Amino acid sequence: MRCISLVGAALFFFCTNSLAAAASPPAPITPAPSSAPQKAVAFVIDDFGNNMAGTQEMLALPVPLTVAVMPFMPSTKQDAELAHQRGHDVFVHMPMEPNKGKKSWLGPGAITSDLSDDEIRQRVQKAIDDVPHAIGMNNHMGSKITANEHIMRIIMEVVKERGLIYLDSKTTDKSVAGKLAAELGVPYAENQLFLDDVYSLPHISGQMEKLCKRIDSLPVCVAIGHVGPPGKKTASVLRRYIPRIQKEARFVTVSQLVHQSFH
Repeated sequence: MRCISLVGAALFFFCTNSLAAAASPPAPITPAPSSAPQKAVAFVIDDFGNNMAGTQEMLALPVPLTVAVMPFMPSTKQDAELAHQRGHDVFVHMPMEPNKGKKSWLGPGAITSDLSDDEIRQRVQKAIDDVPHAIGMNNHMGSKITANEHIMRIIMEVVKERGLIYLDSKTTDKSVAGKLAAELGVPYAENQLFLDDVYSLPHISGQMEKLCKRIDSLPVCVAIGHVGPPGKKTASVLRRYIPRIQKEARFVTVSQLVHQSFH
């Protein structure tokens, strides 16, 4: 598989606890008409798997998404199954140690710098196995791990062996993920923009305006948001901007981007 580095924008969301249920069936995803613009936007929504606020609202959006699901959590399998049924990409949202913050924030099965090489490999394999329909992986937190070439090489080797895509959340500008993906031939994309790093409607709307400006100058944009504390707000902003974005670009999944299957 060839490696593509997307110089687009990606929006990532932060995680926290909240309740969310998939009650009524969501509206069907609307396929882009054949005359749709050839520019592409991929929204990545992080932190599924723990019954987070906004889960239902995100999965009800009528556009394709890339749904990043944390492993070993209460609703991991349910969220992955629902996302797959809706036609979304399912990614493993792999918890990795940050430079700052508590290990307890990471959740179970996290990759930390004190693990042996064998334990790192086993944890990545188990995480992939725990998320049904996973076709890719991105990092949850991970500013310390993604800058560590030795550890990231082990992770990337497993990603390569399992035929997955790697999406770099870019929680540090020192990440070596792109370099290793190119070296190992792992399909690759990366984040440029966090939509909801501040949990307010004005901030999220402002980030969406930034995204719209990027669409004007870039052929591909990748954006990451989150379920959790900002989940419902972010979903409402996304829904509001869908018609505007569709005038300029197609909504696609990360897998469609890296394999260029949206043309």
